Amino acid sequence: MFKKAVEARSHQRLSGADRKKLKRNLKDKFPRASDSDIDSLLPPKVEISVSKFQNRVHVYGVEGGFPIFFDIDGRGTDIFPTVYALWKVPELLPSFMLKGGEVSRYIIGGADLMFPGISIPAEGLPSFTAGETWAVKVPGNPAPIAVGTTTMSSTEALKAGLRGKALKITHYYRDLLWESVEGPYVPNAGFYEDVVFEDPTLSSSQISESYASTTEGSNDQENGSNEKEIGQPVDVDVHSEPSSTSEAQIEVGDEIAKEITAHVGDLKVTDNHSADQSNGEDQHPLSTEDVDMLLEKCLLQALHTTIKDKDLPMPGSTLWSNHVLPCRPSGITLDIKKSSYKKLSKWLQAKSSTGLISVKEDKYKKESVLLSVNRKHSDYSSFKPEKREVEKTVQTGVATVSEGRSLKMLEVAEIYKSSVHVNPILASVGADTGKLYSASDATDIVFTYVEKENLVKPLDKSIVVLDPILCDALFKGAIKKGAMYPTEIHKRDLGAAFVNRMQAHHVVTRGSESVVRKGGLKTIQIMTERRQGNKKVTKLSGLESFLVDPEALASELQKKFACSTTVSELPGKKGHEVLVQGGVIDDLAKHMIEQYGIPKRYIEVLDKTRR
Repeated sequence: MFKKAVEARSHQRLSGADRKKLKRNLKDKFPRASDSDIDSLLPPKVEISVSKFQNRVHVYGVEGGFPIFFDIDGRGTDIFPTVYALWKVPELLPSFMLKGGEVSRYIIGGADLMFPGISIPAEGLPSFTAGETWAVKVPGNPAPIAVGTTTMSSTEALKAGLRGKALKITHYYRDLLWESVEGPYVPNAGFYEDVVFEDPTLSSSQISESYASTTEGSNDQENGSNEKEIGQPVDVDVHSEPSSTSEAQIEVGDEIAKEITAHVGDLKVTDNHSADQSNGEDQHPLSTEDVDMLLEKCLLQALHTTIKDKDLPMPGSTLWSNHVLPCRPSGITLDIKKSSYKKLSKWLQAKSSTGLISVKEDKYKKESVLLSVNRKHSDYSSFKPEKREVEKTVQTGVATVSEGRSLKMLEVAEIYKSSVHVNPILASVGADTGKLYSASDATDIVFTYVEKENLVKPLDKSIVVLDPILCDALFKGAIKKGAMYPTEIHKRDLGAAFVNRMQAHHVVTRGSESVVRKGGLKTIQIMTERRQGNKKVTKLSGLESFLVDPEALASELQKKFACSTTVSELPGKKGHEVLVQGGVIDDLAKHMIEQYGIPKRYIEVLDKTRR
């Protein structure tokens, strides 16, 4: 959203009426915010200014101060807080927790948030729907680093195996909006130029309290009266007894305080509290040898039943939370910290040394990754997996519900293909030049090349020195004749520069139908104009981009609006146009958003009847 510089068309002060309207919109948009929160962001006796840009974006802020909110379409319906606002009120939005500070490099580099980069809580993925506004945080740092909208619901994410894009980032720390003010600042010492880590000045107990309050607020918003905490990251060892609410929160905070500064690969997850409560009695503590044997059994059970070769490579955290933990016996707490290995990474490396599995360490994500499984290994061949009929029944029920969902759910993803500019980089790291990549995957490729060629500047780790191959990939043909080619580039700019040199594509999926097209995604145009006799008609075009059948839609709109509709082919084979009798422009736009899942940013509305 703010990757390229856009000049403001006008600057003006908000009138009293517009000020009240803005605050009403904010309270509707952010139900977690109290009146005092809104007043702290937009003080009552201070002038509020609005900057209107040529791309329809409106930016609101305290006059002479920092931008606090921005409105994407300028209509007051798609408002987001800036990072400056989130630093003042961190609990304004629910937030996704990254797996580690290193992942923040990609967010700050301009990439969207992918599900593999999110730390999934031990209790499971929190509930959310597509199009919700969420923030992004780093473990150990209460200040959010980005804000965006969810691309799918939690149910769809689980169905997709927690793969793909989780959050479409609209604004992040160090983008042009953050830099647009005089004297931009950072909230704490954990914020660096190209990465964000935990706040070194904040004690672990303070972090745990802050995180617990965020989690509790998210539960209240998403699940109503459900009191089960959601949002604890998987690298946190949670032990709480089913006592009163206040006592449980204190005990959880104490345990988090002990482990919050642990390495991101140091995975410690315990069993569900609900299982412990159902048993009615505490289990006898397992010895170190018992835990080691249980780990071995759960891993072999998972390798036989749930881990398929097509799912590899697989992050260690996904292996643990989605495959190893579900294979433990009912009522048994499995804690990697209580084994002889102490850490997930050490356990996986030990299994790799026996030849059962193949594991490598991801230096950027600071996490072990499962590469392959040796299914001819003696331990694998001699193990007889247990049959779990109950789990199969549950899985079948989930699949039935998922299949019964409306086929009108839409998924849109921006992807990129290699070009002649970046082919040498992909070939050098062994990547497929004919494959389609997400922005995050493409960024991983160029950083892999940088690591392979050791191009990081020794005296400044945030700078990458450009060798001839990387320099040509990023700038050949883009530099004017006679101008000098750059010799180095900042890490935060490297990913975006590399992606911009690739061929842009997009993939649109609706139900079981999916299509990949070259270029950016074209928008839907809705226009109302007057015909003879002062009658209004509404035209709708661009439906083919979102896999919408014009004939079926025309029939549907005829019944919905009780009016006549026609479908005609546009000249030049540019698709079809649906014409609806009457001025139904607002209702039609709302219908396309709610019934067909088309994001607002992909709908252009033009009412020629307004004077």
